[in-house]
This record gives sequence, structure tokens and C-alpha cells, in this order.
Amino acid sequence: MPAADRATAPVGIIDIGSNSVRLVVYQGLGRVPSTMFNEKVMAGLGRGLSANGKLGKGAMDNAVAALVRFQALTDAMQLGSLRVVATAAVREASNADAFVARVRAECGLEIETISGAEEARGAALGVISGIPHADGVVGDLGGGSLELIRVADGKAHEQLSLPIGALRLEAVRKQGGRALAPFIKKALDKVGWAAAGRGKPFYMVGGSWRALAHLHMHMTDHALPIVHQYEMPATAPASLVRSLARIAPAQLKAVPNIASSRLPSLPGAAMLLAATIKRLGSSSVVASGFGLREGLLFDQLPPEEQALDPLLVGARAEGAREGRFPEHGDMLFDWMDGLFGDQEPADQRRLRLVACLLSDIAWRTHPDYRSQRAAEAALHGNWVAITTVERAALACALHFCLGGSADAPLLDLLGRLAPPDYLLTARCWGLALRLGQRLAGGTVPALANSMLTRSPDDGAIVLALHVRALAGDAVQRRLKTLSGVMQRESRIEFRD
Repeated sequence: MPAADRATAPVGIIDIGSNSVRLVVYQGLGRVPSTMFNEKVMAGLGRGLSANGKLGKGAMDNAVAALVRFQALTDAMQLGSLRVVATAAVREASNADAFVARVRAECGLEIETISGAEEARGAALGVISGIPHADGVVGDLGGGSLELIRVADGKAHEQLSLPIGALRLEAVRKQGGRALAPFIKKALDKVGWAAAGRGKPFYMVGGSWRALAHLHMHMTDHALPIVHQYEMPATAPASLVRSLARIAPAQLKAVPNIASSRLPSLPGAAMLLAATIKRLGSSSVVASGFGLREGLLFDQLPPEEQALDPLLVGARAEGAREGRFPEHGDMLFDWMDGLFGDQEPADQRRLRLVACLLSDIAWRTHPDYRSQRAAEAALHGNWVAITTVERAALACALHFCLGGSADAPLLDLLGRLAPPDYLLTARCWGLALRLGQRLAGGTVPALANSMLTRSPDDGAIVLALHVRALAGDAVQRRLKTLSGVMQRESRIEFRD
């Protein structure tokens, strides 16, 4: 399929897991797939496996009912493609063939039962898709199994699938408080390549582990509860094990963003997470919002699209969709490069480009609320490949770009998320963008025939213009504001 068609034709994935059956429809097969529809049913297919190795009739009935609905929905949506995959429960059940045949007969869907190795690779590619520079071990905890995969350099390496999913942990825990630890230890002893991930992050995938991330955010009063790339210290899982042993059920139900259906699995999931990072010697724990489904999509992209930076792709698309002057993001970046580009760290240079690409997204908003709208998009946008600190810096840049004040309550929040020096740098980006937007008025020639730079002689900020008429009062005021924050002299030079 041509790249343009791949990017627009809706694609769907039905994931038949041990705990849930889920349909996700994406708005095209692109580098950053946008979710159009997402629904799950907690069918619990894997609950009977530990007892007799079979899928229970009630669980199969629930799963088939969900699949009948999903098939009707996807027909109505006229998808470009639909993939139906099943993981550990169907892979291991002795009556799996009967279930697959029933789904084919009643739903018209062909189930692809993927192996543990395929599931592990898919989860690893999902993490790589959302965190391109991931270097450590990915752990995908499903209802029936745990996949562990070493990732580095944008690729999946050693991998292992262990029959120790959230449902099995819950079943063993019910046998007695002391049964779970040896069960976990026996399974993790099979990780012969544990040293490969020592001293590196552990990237956790799966609903139960993401619920633990939400619990940790709640307990630490984290100011920005976005789970993707939320990072916990290596000591956090053991602390969560102790907390879950003490916390009252009513308190646990009150924690935001944790489904009540996940609550029974949390103690076992926390104990497994603590034991896993101890076994691997992980440096920290990073939550990933991307997993198997995103990995299956990522695997279909050509290598040149896989290599793209998903944050830049997303920001460029948002800027083109919401802004007035799509080309101005890149032009503004180049226009101010003489002021910021010298010895600029690569991660800051990348984020400055993102700020430029998003600098015009709030123009339709009422002028009094533009800075608020832009900062909100930076903080809570569905971005990937961006840390909490970077979200805060991006929000700071867009706040000042759109005329936000230096005493706005937002800055208190940002101060809890990012260090002061980074926020100061971002503020300067925003003020430079504000100057560039006023100078150019949306015209290409004004930017092409001017430049913001730093004098090599006295370090002053220099606005170089080839058209004298552009040096109006508003331009001079914004240049003065920027130079004041940067604590430098400034001047306009005319280069006829």
C-alpha cells in the first residue's frame, strides 16, 4: 500500500489475551498511529488454565460475545485491514482448537495464535516504537505469561516467555501468602541472560504493571499523571509491595486511572516486578504505554519510516493541522539557530524544534487563553518519545511564545516537573519564537531575510534585518524582553 494510503486507511487489531479481549482501531498505519476506537472486555479466558488446562465455557462465551460485537463494528468502520491475534491462554489451552473454530463460525474471524517468541518480539517493538532509544529489558506482563526481551539500538535481542502471568500470580497467591515468592523465583531462575540488562532500565508493559505506575504516581503526588515514560526508582516496586499489604480496599479503589478489575492482580504484579528488577539488576523502572499491538503495527512499516522520530512526526502533523503557516516551524528553528545552536545539547535542540513546530497551534483560541491552550497541549498531548521534564520545558516555551505571564500559576506546576535552568532555557525559546512570529507576520520573506544571532564580539543578541521597515515598535519591545531574560545587550543591525 502506498505511504499516503497507509497513513489514512483505518487499521484494526483484536488482541485476545488471557485476561481481556480488546479491539483497537487506528487512524492509518503511520509512524505515530492515532487511536480512533478502543474497547475491551474482561473475558478472563486464562482463569481456568491453572486448574485443568482448558478455556472455561463461561469465559469463551464472554469472549465470543465480545468478538461478535467487534466484528460488527469493524465491518461498519470499513477498515483497510484487521488482524486478530491470540496470546498465552489460547496458545496453551488444550481446547483452543474448539474455541478458534467457534470464533470462525460465529464471528467470521480468523484467529492468529502467536508464539511466545512472537509475542515477546511484538512487545519489544512496541516499546521501541514509543521509546526509540530504549536500552535495557522489556517486560510484558499479560494475564497468562511474562515476556522478557533485551532491547538496544532499536532492535529486540535475547527473549524469554515465562508462564507466570497476572492471573496465575493471583491464583497462586490465593493458595497462601508464602506460596508466591518461591513460584516467582523458580520462574525467574530461567532468565539466563539477566546480566545483559544489569544497570539498565526495565521497561514495563501490561495493564497490571501500568496500574502500579498509576498507584506510585498517586502515592508520590506526582504532578503529571501520564503513564507513558513515567520513571520510578528501582526501589519503588518493593515499596509498592509493602504498601499494598497495608492499604485498605476502599483507598485502592479511590486511586485515579486504575480499573477495579485490576485491583486483585496488583499485589502479585508488584511482587513479580520487585523480584524481576532485582534479578536483572535494573537501574530504574519505566512504564510504556505502547506494547504488543503497537509493535505489530510498527513491524509493518518500512525501515525508513521506523527510523523516524515519533515526537517530531507527531509535532509536525499537529502543527500542519492546527497552525496557519506549516512551513514556519522549520523556518523559525533555522532563524533562531544562531542564538541557541552553538553547543546546544542534542536533546534540547530536538525539543526546540518541537516547540517551533507547535508554536502556532493555538491561534484559533481566544487571545486571552492561547498560552493556556498551547501549554495544555504540550503537557497532556498524546506524545511519545518525550519525558516528563521535556513536556514541562515544551509547555514553558509555548506558554511564553503565546504571551503567557511570568507569574502564571502554571509555572509553579512546571517547577515541580523540571529543573529551573531547563525551564529558563525553554522560556528563552518561547520569547524568541514570539519575536519571530511578530517580525514575520506569517510571511516567508520576512524570516528568510532576517536572522536572530549572537555577536561574536560582545555576546549581544543581534536581530539582523535586510528590510528596515520591519523594525517596528512591537518587534523592538519583544527583542528587549528576550534580551532582558537572557541578561544580554541587544541591538538591531540592518544589512542592506
